[in-house]
Amino acid sequence: MKKKLLVVLFSTHLSLMSLAQLKPVDYKDGSQALSGFASKPKKGLKNKAGILILPAWMGIDDHAKESAAELSKLGYYAFVADIYGVGNKPTNYSEAGQKAGYYKKNISEYQKRIQLALDELIKQGANPDEIVVMGYCFGGTGAIEAARTNMKVKGIASFHGGLSRDEARSIDVINPKVLVLHGADDPFESEEEIKAFQNEMRTAKADWQMVYYANAVHSFTDKNAGTDNSKGAAYNENADKRSWKALLTFLKEIL
Repeated sequence: MKKKLLVVLFSTHLSLMSLAQLKPVDYKDGSQALSGFASKPKKGLKNKAGILILPAWMGIDDHAKESAAELSKLGYYAFVADIYGVGNKPTNYSEAGQKAGYYKKNISEYQKRIQLALDELIKQGANPDEIVVMGYCFGGTGAIEAARTNMKVKGIASFHGGLSRDEARSIDVINPKVLVLHGADDPFESEEEIKAFQNEMRTAKADWQMVYYANAVHSFTDKNAGTDNSKGAAYNENADKRSWKALLTFLKEIL
């Protein structure tokens, strides 16, 4: 029992040390103050590749920051985007749903906040020609939007992100490579939405992949989501680990 406790405490200590290496970065969208987090690698890759991380609907959280810290250890420049802005972080799921819903409806404003964060990543030292955008849930939706609007990035990776698109929007050729990591039992994405997304990727002539994870629902990478699949959102350790490995393989391939 003591040994297990020591392992947990040591792991927590290492996690806190990693998060402590993240630097708050203040930037702006007009009069709205934004505050993201940057992590520079101690020993970066020769091409100075960078990863932009878009958080889930509750805004910047430990999950997004831990991802930045882990990627920085691997030699990538990383930046966690602030989509909502200072003073606008949701305090509960209801508020998160409203705020995320606003940006999904006003997609150009979401795209603008993503681009501003991308600019900050480059200011931190990342090579503007070697960047990937990744995101979780609402952030995964944003990552897909980065592809749809053809931001100057080499790839996007969406973890349990929303796939739907306003049918009134035109489908343009998508240049960034696309990786979608999806829970096979996710109840928030209908078969019709998934089929429409895949047809969109074909029409857009995208280089895309979609990986399904068995017994996984929405939020399968979020350790705070519980483990009850019947709620529609739950953590799944296997899917979490496998999707992270898929991301690393993707990064090595395109960067």
